[in-house]
Amino acid sequence: MPKSITRAYSRYSRDAAALLGALIREARKARRLTARELADRAGISRGMLQRIEKGNLKCEIGAVFEAAAIVGVKLFDADEGALTKHLHQTTEKLSLLPKSVRKKSKAVRDDF
Repeated sequence: MPKSITRAYSRYSRDAAALLGALIREARKARRLTARELADRAGISRGMLQRIEKGNLKCEIGAVFEAAAIVGVKLFDADEGALTKHLHQTTEKLSLLPKSVRKKSKAVRDDF
């Protein structure tokens, strides 16, 4: 059985996940939704929702974003129209950049 990898997260990542989880919990309670109701609407288990609300960084990002969207937590500080516009602009910029980035390989000096 493969060994589980322990991943180290930066303080910023841990704080951001904890903040997002707390915002989701706050919005859920303000809307008077139970954890079971929100989990059912998001298509996840109640345990997964509890981990999201605690800021667990191992939760699937799609599940976190869906829970946030259902309770009205704005992501990226933008409304849906602005988010779509920003995504389109970023996609256009990416189309101008190279498809992949490769490091230049060093020439092997094999003359002994």
